Amino acid sequence: MQERHDAPLAPLTTFRLGGPATRLITAVTDAEVIDAVREADASGTPLLIIGGGSNLVISDKGFEGTALRIATTGFDLQGTRLELAAGENWSDAVARTVEAGLAGIECMAGIPGSAGATPIQNVGAYGQDVSATITEVVAYDRRSGDTVVVPNAECAFSYRHSRFKEDPTRYVVLRVRFELEDAGGLSAPLKYPETARVLGVEAGDRVPAARARETVLKLRAGKGMVLDPQDHDTWSAGSFFTNPVLTAAEHTAFLTRVAERLGPDVAPPAFPAGDGLVKTSAAWLIDRAGFTKGYGSGPARISTKHTLALTNRGEATTEDLLALAREVRDGVHEAFGVTLVNEPVTVGVSL
Repeated sequence: MQERHDAPLAPLTTFRLGGPATRLITAVTDAEVIDAVREADASGTPLLIIGGGSNLVISDKGFEGTALRIATTGFDLQGTRLELAAGENWSDAVARTVEAGLAGIECMAGIPGSAGATPIQNVGAYGQDVSATITEVVAYDRRSGDTVVVPNAECAFSYRHSRFKEDPTRYVVLRVRFELEDAGGLSAPLKYPETARVLGVEAGDRVPAARARETVLKLRAGKGMVLDPQDHDTWSAGSFFTNPVLTAAEHTAFLTRVAERLGPDVAPPAFPAGDGLVKTSAAWLIDRAGFTKGYGSGPARISTKHTLALTNRGEATTEDLLALAREVRDGVHEAFGVTLVNEPVTVGVSL
C-alpha cells in the first residue's frame, strides 16, 4: 500500500481538475482497501474513493481527508462467468471478453474508468447497461464491517442509479461478477438505433461482437468520448448530464414548450422509460437551447464533438467548469422547463 501526503488529485481524474488530498493511499489488494477504509472510519477521517477518476468533479481546494485510490487487479473468466476486481480498467476488460467471443458488454467499449464504478452508476451506452449482465457485487459494508455479496436483484438498478449510489457512504465495491453470453462470437441483439444503422443492420440483429465493439469505439471517438491525452475534447467526464426522465404530465408540458420555441412540427427525442415515463435527450435539449458544439470562450467549454460533454481546454479550474455547467443547466430550464442533473459525482462543490 502506497501513501502520499498533500497529493495532487487532478492527475487521477479525466477532467484533470481539483486540488490535493491531505493523504492519498493507493491500495492494490482487497485487504488493503478494507484496511484503509476501516482506519478512516475508526478515526472519523473523511474518505474519498477513487477508481478511474472518470466520474469525479473535485473542488479546487482539494479534499481534506484520505483519498483511497483502488488499484486492485483481477480478471477471472470461467466459461461465460466473469469476475473483475474493482480496479480493473473497464474498457480493457470489455476488449478481453470480446476476444473470448462473448457478448453482453461489447457496446460499452471505450467507457473510461474502472470496473468497480460500473454497478454504482449502472454504467451503460449504446443500448446496453451493466445491470443486464451483473450477477453479484462483492462489497465492503462500512456499516456492518463485513464483506457482503449483493445479488443483482438487491442492487436496485435503474437508469444511471443503484443501491450503491443511493447510499454512497455505505458500500465500497471490491469485485463485480457478470454472466455473459456465448453467441458463437456474435454480439447481443443490437438495441441502439444509431449502432444498428452504422452497421447496416436492423435493431434486434446480431453482428460479430468484435465488429460491434469497433463500431462503438469509432462512434465514441467521433464524439470525443474515448480518452486521448492530446485531445482536449476528451478531458471530460463523458456525458455531463443524464437524459431527463419525465412523467406524462411533465412530458406534455415539455412538448408545449418545444412547440412554442421551435414550432409545432418539431418532435424531440422520446423513449419509453417504464411506468408511463418518457426519457428524452439531454444533448438535444442543450443544443436546441443554444449551447452548440464548442460553446464557450473560457478555459472550460462544450466539446467541439458532442454537446453533452463539458471539457477542460487545459487551463480550466473546477469553478470554471461549474460555471459553464450552471449556465447550460439554467439555459435549458429557461428554454424548456426541464432541469438537467449532473452525472459526475461532485466532491467539495455542488452544481
